[in-house]
Amino acid sequence: MKNVNDIAFIVQARLNSQRVPRKMIKPFAGTNLFGIILDKLLTSDVIPSENIIASVYEEELFHEANTKRNIRTFERSYESANNDNDLRKIYEWHDKLPHKYVVLISGCNPLLSVSTIDSFVNAYVNQEEDNLFAVMEKKQYYWNKEGSLVTPWPDGQTIMNTKAVEPTYEAAHVLYASRLDLIKQDKFMGDFEAPGGIKLFQMPELEAFDIDYEWQFNIGEKLYETL
Repeated sequence: MKNVNDIAFIVQARLNSQRVPRKMIKPFAGTNLFGIILDKLLTSDVIPSENIIASVYEEELFHEANTKRNIRTFERSYESANNDNDLRKIYEWHDKLPHKYVVLISGCNPLLSVSTIDSFVNAYVNQEEDNLFAVMEKKQYYWNKEGSLVTPWPDGQTIMNTKAVEPTYEAAHVLYASRLDLIKQDKFMGDFEAPGGIKLFQMPELEAFDIDYEWQFNIGEKLYETL
């Protein structure tokens, strides 16, 4: 069991997205994606508000977090905000925070609910494992690039039946939990290739709706306003 005060709750954002320019502060349902996730964390029943940290580079993001909401900020370097492959540079806060663990929350999933965030945090606090990763259950058939079926065919089935197929789990890319010191070893969460190396947390698929492209931004706004 962990002490929730030992956990940093980080939302990391930048404005140099290419597919949806300035995505995090682009007007979205009367607010913006960055503001939505920060407000949700502030209404959490389990996250200490003083442990919420916005890791940002641009002044507009500092304004949303610190000025408008009085949320702690970590000033990212230019190198961090413009890197896509170096774990320690992207998460440069890993050795600069007085916490043992981190829960990283994506700001690109506007349908993510506070109850799911709280369930994830509670699960992490109350488990022995040092990592937790949100996934979505899928009952589907998959092939590799050679065209070979990698999904085990259900016994006794003569047609593709998604009700009978064994479930697989797809990365939700929205909630991550890890020991901070692992990042020094160029690891995050744990060993992805070892069976059971990553503890999985199943979350609702709709809440994992991720905005990467303009069409997803537009659809996500409609869904957010409807739900």
